[in-house]
Amino acid sequence: MVDTADLQDYSLFGGLTTEQIELIRPLMGSASFAAGEAIITEGQPNDSIYFIIEGRVDISRQGVHIVDLPEGQTFGEMELLDIMPSVATVTAAVPVRVAIISNRCVRTIYSHDAKVFGIVMMNLARDLSRRLRHMDEIACDTTGTNTAFLRVKSSTVAEPFL
Repeated sequence: MVDTADLQDYSLFGGLTTEQIELIRPLMGSASFAAGEAIITEGQPNDSIYFIIEGRVDISRQGVHIVDLPEGQTFGEMELLDIMPSVATVTAAVPVRVAIISNRCVRTIYSHDAKVFGIVMMNLARDLSRRLRHMDEIACDTTGTNTAFLRVKSSTVAEPFL
């Protein structure tokens, strides 16, 4: 199981106390993947957000590499919220260990503590908004130099990574 201190580094848990994170932690799953193993497959259902505890993943769409995400990053956020199939394939670039929050876990958080649920959902919305804003900036960048994604810490200060 993942350590509470490790989870505090993820923006999804920003604004939550250690005690509130401790309510969520037992509901989380975990998994390990070998290098080259698909974690999420484009076009297939996914109802979970993944937290990269160890390792690095490769994200691609229609066979085109999009980005590598290192330890400390998350993926799967969009599919956690909607019922659409995965938009990309996520593959372990090296051996990877992840913590997982499923849609079922999110519903359980809501039934246990609506305030914690609200904070988690607000953090998720902020993360997705930052990514959308960044993608808008990339789409409007005619120089082609704006290729860094954002790494968002729980302090909600964005800093570039990769």
